[in-house]
Amino acid sequence: MPREAEPSLNEKQFVIQALQENLRLDGRELDQYRPLELTFGDQYGVADVTLGKTRVLAKATAEVTVPYADRPLDGIFTIATELSPMTSPAFEVNRPTETEVLLSRLLEKTVRRSGALDTESLCLVAGQKCWSVRVDVHVLSHDGNLTDAACFAVVAALRHFRKPDTSMEGGRLTVYTPAEREPVPLSWLHSPFCVTWSFFGDEGEIAVLDATWLEEQVRVGSCTVSLNKHGEICQIAKLGGTPVDAVALLQCTSVALTKVKEFSDLLDRKLAEDFKRRDKGGFMAELRAENER
Repeated sequence: MPREAEPSLNEKQFVIQALQENLRLDGRELDQYRPLELTFGDQYGVADVTLGKTRVLAKATAEVTVPYADRPLDGIFTIATELSPMTSPAFEVNRPTETEVLLSRLLEKTVRRSGALDTESLCLVAGQKCWSVRVDVHVLSHDGNLTDAACFAVVAALRHFRKPDTSMEGGRLTVYTPAEREPVPLSWLHSPFCVTWSFFGDEGEIAVLDATWLEEQVRVGSCTVSLNKHGEICQIAKLGGTPVDAVALLQCTSVALTKVKEFSDLLDRKLAEDFKRRDKGGFMAELRAENER
């Protein structure tokens, strides 16, 4: 399997020495994120997230299908990730790397297993028909911290997405086109985000937020905390590496809560701006009134 070129020994020593002096190559503070930008596509459910030089595109889609036999009252929700060779020579088509597997698992635990999306609301006919919502995550550029950028993109795409409106009459299901009825948003319960810390030093005493690709090659451990703006922790992933002191982990979680509140405010603001851009002349309000009638 091809591998990406590792940084030289001089580069590694330079990064570590700079961090020991509380300095980073891009001039950021140790607990500071790179500029985070979010752009929505013309279609509902398309979110383009840029975190520094890391770029992730998420697209949400929905189709009517048959629910799982063991969950007849629930809809289906899946997340699929793709890291193409265009992103890095270390990635190959149809050959998931460790990075891709870990990314998929973290997104699965953070967004799907935390119950962020109400899957019961996706059920149309118990045991027969339901909505299957799928989010495809495409990594367009990789410069470190894929997890946080991908999680933000998935949550943004799902909150922006609108599925076709439906009605049930005499046991017959009708799915309306956007021209007939305004599409409806998903039943969203809370917005979880990932905050990833990287640890440096002999005992992992230096904690750094939003590591770049170069910093990730030098770190001795990492920890991803997933939580929402209410402080409810969805999961904490500490996958190997140097052990981290419990007190330091609590401090990292406290800072993560502050960052998550900033993410949530940014997403709410971008969603409001996009809705205002689409609602020219109050057309959406007219459609909603027509739906209610």
